[in-house]
Amino acid sequence: MQKNNEKNTVSFIVPTGIGAKIGGFAGDASSYARKFAKHFNVIVNPNVVNAALFSGITNNMIYCEGYFLGEFFANNINLKKINNHKIGVIFDRSINKDILNIHINTINAIKTVYDYDILPYVITDEEVGVRFYKDESGGSFGDILNSKTLIEAGLKLKSFGATEICVICNFNDDELDDDSDYIQGQGVDIVGGVEAIISHFMSKELQIMTVHAPAFSNVEIEKRIINPKSAAEYVTLTYLPCLFFGLQYAYKPVLTKDKNSINVKDVKALILPYDALGSKLVLNALNNNVKVIAVKENTSCINATAKNLGLENDIIEIPTYKECLDYLLFGYNCC
Repeated sequence: MQKNNEKNTVSFIVPTGIGAKIGGFAGDASSYARKFAKHFNVIVNPNVVNAALFSGITNNMIYCEGYFLGEFFANNINLKKINNHKIGVIFDRSINKDILNIHINTINAIKTVYDYDILPYVITDEEVGVRFYKDESGGSFGDILNSKTLIEAGLKLKSFGATEICVICNFNDDELDDDSDYIQGQGVDIVGGVEAIISHFMSKELQIMTVHAPAFSNVEIEKRIINPKSAAEYVTLTYLPCLFFGLQYAYKPVLTKDKNSINVKDVKALILPYDALGSKLVLNALNNNVKVIAVKENTSCINATAKNLGLENDIIEIPTYKECLDYLLFGYNCC
């Protein structure tokens, strides 16, 4: 066990849309993060635990969207616990009625079973227009054609007292690639990148935690046996529930002078896939004396390794998540 004067918070991150071997599918990094949460408070990005109908979130986790993660590690904000969550929901006007009704039924079921405080939903005045595709690296990316209508809907929910927001945009099924690789636990989630773009954009503009789930018109329950890593997304017609579960563990951004909150200097380590180190998150963590650990068993399509970035002397490389946990708990050099 840790000594009382040691830092007791770590951050376990798997970026979305990069084809991560662990965490690139549907909540498949959850079991790894949960082992860390038995010993530490663990800051996770939604991609680590979101799994459509399910969620890997636990009491010792802090659910933090990527934009606010960046602000946190840059020491621009602290994170503070929220006691009363009021969740707002935005629907893209272009979602067809049948799919919209499925999502409304989902909201009503969540409210009935869990007694979550979910505000009346808002439908955008205009279609959002979401495009998604793979970039040159093979990672997923995309565009929001009408971001203004999303912001207007978000401002309405803020005026209703929302502390967090879920966004559900219509995704054109015709743009989907053959998912035969993804369904077998390989390849890249083609919609993951633009989902992150929507969440980051809305969180930045509204300054409250915002997360996203896609809505597809041609959805069916998968009847074949598929790879367990992808299975959570093929047993449901909606990916919305995991957002509600995760947001119950979201913290709000506050000024760094707030003493009853978590500061980046309280974080013991930032844990990332081996070759997903190319974000400002890494440099900001290092600048704030947070250990950055790259886990070799988790690779992606990015190839942003410590060596390629000239950070071999700054980043700790560890073979597996198990050895990473041992290193953080007991301090020996297992590399």
